[in-house]
Amino acid sequence: VTLGPKGRNVVLEKAFGSPLITNDGVTIAKEIELEDHFENMGAKLVSEVASKTNDIAGDGTTTATVLTQAIVREGLKNVTAGANPIGIRRGIETATATAVEALKAIAQPVSGKEAIAQVAAVSSRSEKVGEYISEAMERVGNDGVITIEESR
Repeated sequence: VTLGPKGRNVVLEKAFGSPLITNDGVTIAKEIELEDHFENMGAKLVSEVASKTNDIAGDGTTTATVLTQAIVREGLKNVTAGANPIGIRRGIETATATAVEALKAIAQPVSGKEAIAQVAAVSSRSEKVGEYISEAMERVGNDGVITIEESR
């Protein structure tokens, strides 16, 4: 539901207080609690994937969650069919390295105020916010830090 630039919001029921409306994958993952102990452990592992993705990239948590689910599903299917788990792990590592190299080969650096504004507008879902971010980036430079806080 929250995947991609057109992802939709979800409503999370809170034990106390009003419900939380969000489209942030890591926030959603942290709120999932399952009754079955083993299923809940799996959900917490996926939550950790989303959290680490957020820490490293700042975005892509839902994509990381979807990829994790697919890897686990296919991995379990293959192990159940008799495949060697170590071989599966090596295959995942090889595929990851290949995918990273392919992405590096097609990656295009974002430079210039207009390109930064476009990327920021997609991430923030607001052209105006995209413009503000590109202006701030122009002031602090590529290695600068921009801190955004909620107004009071």
